[in-house]
Amino acid sequence: MTSRRLLLVEDEESLARLLSEYLRRLGYAVDSCRSAQCALDLLQSDPAGYALVIADLTLPDMSGDRLLDGIRRRCPDTPVLVASGYPDAGGLCCDSEPARFRFLQKPFLPQTLAETVAAMLPLP
Repeated sequence: MTSRRLLLVEDEESLARLLSEYLRRLGYAVDSCRSAQCALDLLQSDPAGYALVIADLTLPDMSGDRLLDGIRRRCPDTPVLVASGYPDAGGLCCDSEPARFRFLQKPFLPQTLAETVAAMLPLP
């Protein structure tokens, strides 16, 4: 697989480490942020640098809707996979823009993550 760069936004350190390692084993390059502001700063500095953003919406420094708005403004063409333990979080983004945003309910199986990420990325 061609290495494509993903941005993972997850504040739980152990989960971020686990997801990053799994995605790297699948052949993706992964940058990880534990805060929404870190993610927005990275996206601001390199708006076209990420093939996909995987974002938890329950972060300590910013609301999920504000994070998604910041991603939309900085990277209007970058797909976003929202991963949350709250089932209603998918309505924040995925109902209005289903082609660009998808939702995964935590906890999810690694295979489900792999399949969803692959489905969201255009073929190289």
